[in-house]
Amino acid sequence: MRYLASPSLDIRQNLAIETYLMEHADLTEPILYFYVNSPCIIVGRYQNVLAEINQQYVKDHNIILTRRTSGGGAVYDDLGNVSFSFITKDDGDAVGNFKRFTDPVIKALHQMGATGAAMTGRNDLTIDGKKFSGNAMHVENGRMFSHGTLMYDVDQSQIAHALQVPADKLATKGIKSVRSRVTNLKPYCAPEYQHLTIEEFRDTLAKEILGVSDLSQAHQYELTATDKAGVKALADQYFNNWDWIYGNDPAYSLTRRQHFPAGTVEFDLDVDQGKIKAVQIHGDFFGQLPIEDVTQQLTGIPYTPTAIQAVFDQLDVASYFGKIPATDLVDLLAKQPQA
Repeated sequence: MRYLASPSLDIRQNLAIETYLMEHADLTEPILYFYVNSPCIIVGRYQNVLAEINQQYVKDHNIILTRRTSGGGAVYDDLGNVSFSFITKDDGDAVGNFKRFTDPVIKALHQMGATGAAMTGRNDLTIDGKKFSGNAMHVENGRMFSHGTLMYDVDQSQIAHALQVPADKLATKGIKSVRSRVTNLKPYCAPEYQHLTIEEFRDTLAKEILGVSDLSQAHQYELTATDKAGVKALADQYFNNWDWIYGNDPAYSLTRRQHFPAGTVEFDLDVDQGKIKAVQIHGDFFGQLPIEDVTQQLTGIPYTPTAIQAVFDQLDVASYFGKIPATDLVDLLAKQPQA
């Protein structure tokens, strides 16, 4: 088995490396790939972003948001988490067989003193009844990866805030995450493993899984200039691309409603693939021109603050909404991260 630890802390780069290796690397032998991320949220391939995250909190705290190619639920990562991935060929006994890929990780954790770590359910790793790892797979053209998170010392208060969806009315066909009680591994490890840096934790795991006493003994995978160019192309095409992150949202309906001193406004939206497909505007505001002019302007645009602001910049807002300021209307309608 070959080994690679990503030098990047950017989830978009790290997912691109994983995808590139799955698609292009020589997989005569599997690759064990580890990566650590700065604060980020990764939603599953079939999820709706709005249904998973507190977008204002994510924006205010500069938390990176992306979508992965594998299924499953949304996860929060920071510098207290290590993600692992086994990249290999699909030999016919791998798809859906999470145990095959999590067993080596569990054994390594047992060696570090976390003897209660176990796989529960289909794809979760837990200890003391609390989840510390979620796992997912992606299979393509006879190649695959199985990857998962390992919470060693994650800021759990951030999880609660970043993944707490505000109480807007949202109806979506996307796959909603099932929230579980979570915990860090650090307090369950033997004393000598409770004060590791995240890199030391990663390296200790790698040595246990690879069966080496020093990582210099491991068969390292070296990224070539060609690899790096391919990784950048994938990051640009997918993981750092608005169309991939938001444009893959399943269709959903959303209501934004607020009372202002000059009246109440309600926007009822149908959004599909990240664009407003239909909108209705209701309220007791005092406008002079037909509100259908506004709905027509909004229909078909990307559901982003930039696109919404551009529409309102072209409107005589007072003629449609009376004394309600345009900035308030944009803020109400466009509770989204900047595209």
